[in-house]
Amino acid sequence: MKGIKKSPTEESLYLEYSHQTEGCIFPLHTSVTLFLLSYCECKVFNVCLVLTEESTDTSDTSFLKEALPQDLEIQVISKQALPPIVQNCCLPAVVDQPDVFCRAGLAVVLRHIIQKSYEAEPSRKEILELLGFKKTCLKACAEVSQWTRLCELTIPLAVENFLQESSEHPPTIPEEILELERKLSEPVRVHNDDKLRRQKLKQQKAAGSEPPSGKGKAKSKASAQKTPKDLAASSKSLELKVAFSKLTVQEDAAASNREPSHIRKAKAADLPPLEHVFAEGLYFTLADIVLLPCIHHFLVIICKKFSEKLEQFPLLTSWYQRIQEVPKVKTAASKCGIYFLYLPEFLNSARKQPVNSDEVAAVDEQSDPLFIGGPRPTMTKLMEKGIEAMFSPHPCPAWTLDWSSLPPAVSPKEGKMSTDRALRKQQQLNNLVYLVLNQAKPGDRIVDFCSGGGHVGIVLAHMLPSCQVTLIENKELSLIRAKKRSDELGLSNIWFIQANMEYFTGMFNIGVALHACGVATDMVIEHCIQTRASFITCPCCYGFIQNTSKFNFPKSEKFKKTLSYKEHMLLCRFADQTAVQLPPERRLIGKQCMGLVDLDRATAAGEHGYSVQVISMEPESCSPKNNMIVGVPL
Repeated sequence: MKGIKKSPTEESLYLEYSHQTEGCIFPLHTSVTLFLLSYCECKVFNVCLVLTEESTDTSDTSFLKEALPQDLEIQVISKQALPPIVQNCCLPAVVDQPDVFCRAGLAVVLRHIIQKSYEAEPSRKEILELLGFKKTCLKACAEVSQWTRLCELTIPLAVENFLQESSEHPPTIPEEILELERKLSEPVRVHNDDKLRRQKLKQQKAAGSEPPSGKGKAKSKASAQKTPKDLAASSKSLELKVAFSKLTVQEDAAASNREPSHIRKAKAADLPPLEHVFAEGLYFTLADIVLLPCIHHFLVIICKKFSEKLEQFPLLTSWYQRIQEVPKVKTAASKCGIYFLYLPEFLNSARKQPVNSDEVAAVDEQSDPLFIGGPRPTMTKLMEKGIEAMFSPHPCPAWTLDWSSLPPAVSPKEGKMSTDRALRKQQQLNNLVYLVLNQAKPGDRIVDFCSGGGHVGIVLAHMLPSCQVTLIENKELSLIRAKKRSDELGLSNIWFIQANMEYFTGMFNIGVALHACGVATDMVIEHCIQTRASFITCPCCYGFIQNTSKFNFPKSEKFKKTLSYKEHMLLCRFADQTAVQLPPERRLIGKQCMGLVDLDRATAAGEHGYSVQVISMEPESCSPKNNMIVGVPL
């Protein structure tokens, strides 16, 4: 459909459409987004379905009626009609006018929809509460947070693959679904954990029951027959009472009463664990919104063809039934073609024994490696193999931008930082900008990953007007500040993308990152290698480095032959000990550990056809984390 009409302040929401099966729109990211729009009754976006099949007629939308919210106006467009900035991102995506600020990726887009819906209707506080305690629900990127990855990526993809299996034979249950079932059996941890567990102990003693026995039985039958208001008042489960009293905006009178002495004096180890009511614990959040369409369509297939397998998911089916009692969920779901299944009541009595919270803590403690003897044995082990930290000379240590001649909005001094810190930030920028200016050619595309407030990207966009600069950052407020500075400068060669970097799919020539935290540096280098782009990165937060779904440490074959994962983590831990407050000897060891960790990164990139150097910033006092890893494809 041509000629999309947009008001100057309207935001456009782009959703991918590949196909539709039994009322389910694929990919499931789109079904999830439409469900949230329906639940929030959100009308503030210009919604566009983007067809992946170019041969499909964009003027014929009759095939979409069943699974689209009936009261939502949606346009159908082709990929070619997408704004250029969106063509460089994975969908879903939201774009502000004039198409230079984009939010991409499921979690980022859903969180933005919630914020805009609440701004449009502040009386609906339940919308904002979807973001959870401290507004952090699904905020951490999928590379760092296993929970975000499960909800945002792996469960939708696993369910899509499951639904597309054509065999009539019993299929393999996705491991991701089994993992969700396991997570629902784990004790809930909330900010007022101790207070609620003491209330639960009081409740159990009053009922004459022991903490672990028979918890949660008959819970679902009550929820099927009572309204949320009735549940809040009469349910035997404290978790349900707390959860549904919040949904119905009631105050828990018992919470304000002082507990009896024997309850107050009970040891933490003797308190019963809290059980899940919803996906993240006691409260209905965005995670439940994301999971509902996925789990619903999974259960539809299970019930139709393999109903005997339902017994494998007692907690998941209980969650599925409970979520129907949340106000407005059934209405929102039905508008999207989601009609809840009736599941046999007996399933809910097959509750798994909850995991003891003390056992969980003990496992966590045991998995934490014990670092004994400091880094010297590991460093000696490397030296015996001829591996030592090596730094290439700085190509021009005295070079500096003429900050006094630049517009004020270019300088980090315009940000909210002290004079000393602003000076150090300028010194850091001198180093990165010099290296980029030496490599950039007219027409190059430069990406500032983990851009924060845009200190690097804005300087580059100003100094290189013939290059296109893209800032990628997952913190919205940081990008908004960067956009404000860019507008003051009148820059026309800059884009802003709020997304985790894996959702950026565009081609580029140079990638840069200043103080990308932990494995974010490795993600930047990996992204550049995949695109065969040059990279200039300055790592930070070495202590946060750990194995992830994408990376295993050590990274290079050379280091793998010498060090174990535990030994490499030892180097990472001590690489963070470079603060100016530490004794000089400690800082020197920290610098050597930094050099070894970055040498492993540089060597790994070299194994992928790159010429790589590790260079110290000048002056080194500009930052305790003053290494730069500079790579150019051969």
